[in-house]
Amino acid sequence: MNEFFRSGGPVMYPLLACSFIVLTVVIERAIFWIRIGLQRKPALVDEVLELCRSGNWEAVRLKTMGSRDFVVRILVTGILHREFSMVKAMESAAADEIQRMRRTMTVLDTMITVAPLLGIFGTVTGIITSFEMLGASGIDHPEAVTAGVAEALITTATGLAIAIFSVFPFNYFNSKVRRATLEIEKYATSLEIVYEKLVHGQVSFRLKTEDPTEP
Repeated sequence: MNEFFRSGGPVMYPLLACSFIVLTVVIERAIFWIRIGLQRKPALVDEVLELCRSGNWEAVRLKTMGSRDFVVRILVTGILHREFSMVKAMESAAADEIQRMRRTMTVLDTMITVAPLLGIFGTVTGIITSFEMLGASGIDHPEAVTAGVAEALITTATGLAIAIFSVFPFNYFNSKVRRATLEIEKYATSLEIVYEKLVHGQVSFRLKTEDPTEP
């Protein structure tokens, strides 16, 4: 492996840095999503919506205390701001959560682009080295150009390998973000509908109480 690395030339050093960055991001995001999965409490989300139907805000506060479920946190933010702008509050909280989910994904996206380009750059420098060796030793000694050819092929292969390895987790993590976004939209809309029905019911009851002749 050490000989393989040395044969790739100086471009192998930035490629090595790219591989470490990719590995770090993939491990960090994998741990992040495992933690998110452990914190998810779908039953609690449904229970919160059920409590909101009856307007039992104190029970919601007690039930959600200490919860780390991102959907619950967004719903609670909306409930806390229900007298002002529930929708805007949930949109702001959702934006923060989605930004947290997308963190470091731009780094992975950059590595997918940069690694093959570095490989191509290594290919070019390797070919230049080969022609320089060929010019110095002449056509009678073709073995002198093998180092440059090896450098060209190794850097290209390494850059492509890093990019290929990065694409799969990048797409997987992006799909996780999309699913989380749809889930947030689903439950936020449900809470909005529940609250509007609750407010409408309270207004109708108040009007009937004030005017007993109202049918």
